[in-house]
Amino acid sequence: MMARKKIDKEQILCRAAQIVNSSDDRNISLKLLADDLGIQSPSLYYYFKNLDDLKRGLMLYGWRQMEKKLLYSMVGVSGYEALKSMAHTFFDYAIENPGLFSLMLWYNQFEDEETAEAIAEVFSALIRIMDTLNISKTNAYHLIRMFRGFLQGFSQLVIHSAFDNSIPIKESFELSLDVIIEGMKLLEAK
Repeated sequence: MMARKKIDKEQILCRAAQIVNSSDDRNISLKLLADDLGIQSPSLYYYFKNLDDLKRGLMLYGWRQMEKKLLYSMVGVSGYEALKSMAHTFFDYAIENPGLFSLMLWYNQFEDEETAEAIAEVFSALIRIMDTLNISKTNAYHLIRMFRGFLQGFSQLVIHSAFDNSIPIKESFELSLDVIIEGMKLLEAK
């Protein structure tokens, strides 16, 4: 008799993230994941009710991984430098994890307290940065929405190869970030 393979939820999510990041169509199924892990599909039902639950788990996994990276990126910097560091880390994480990032944006369909909290944790770092700048609370929240839209939108466009000219993407990202920050500075003390 063959011994059962022991695997935990974190290992499953880690491998599932690798699969969605490496597949061209970024699709995943419980059968594909189980086969890859060398386990029977029903074993996954111990951790996930269905495919949507797996995708929700991946979305939370992605936001939590990103949060760790963002917090680490802000160590030793503050203000606009922290904002730039955070933006680069966000962009790099999204580009390095295209399938997972697409699933991370899936949360609008399944927003609940746990998903809202995971996402809020990531963007609370932006709030902390804004608190160090001389920008009103109201304007800070407007700017956070704008900054979030820029980061998520620009990353998605790059992931889907929407920019097709000879100018390097990183240069466009840097220029956009510089313009955004200069615009933010105009709102100081207002």
